[in-house]
Amino acid sequence: MEAHAEAVLGEFGADASGFVGRELLDEHVIRADLVLTATRDHRAQVISMGHSAGLRTFTLKEFTRLVNAIDPATLPPLDEGLVMRARALVRAAAALRGWLLAPTLEADEVYDPYGAPLTFFRSIGDEIFEALDPVVTALTGVPARA
Repeated sequence: MEAHAEAVLGEFGADASGFVGRELLDEHVIRADLVLTATRDHRAQVISMGHSAGLRTFTLKEFTRLVNAIDPATLPPLDEGLVMRARALVRAAAALRGWLLAPTLEADEVYDPYGAPLTFFRSIGDEIFEALDPVVTALTGVPARA
């Protein structure tokens, strides 16, 4: 892992020790309930792997945009389990795809900071955190910032 990435994760309270990047394989896509990518190109690559991946593969920002349009009251209650709620959230987001379009092509992209200065890594870390907050809130009922 790049040192700047590890530093930014640490600033968010995450422990990156033991992290190992790995190639995305067919078996990962087959087993996944949700695949989130950084860019539309990455999403297209996952979808091209087949396995009905298109119904559960989104860019992070696309998924966030769709999740923001979903009424949490339409999801299974938290006491029925997080997995059931998460799967329902993915289905609801997939149903909205095509109805809630991004304002620009770039709006759904998270740019790769590889090789960039620490300040750019921090801005991407903030961008990812902002995108994850509504998803965490929809899943748990608790904002990530709490």
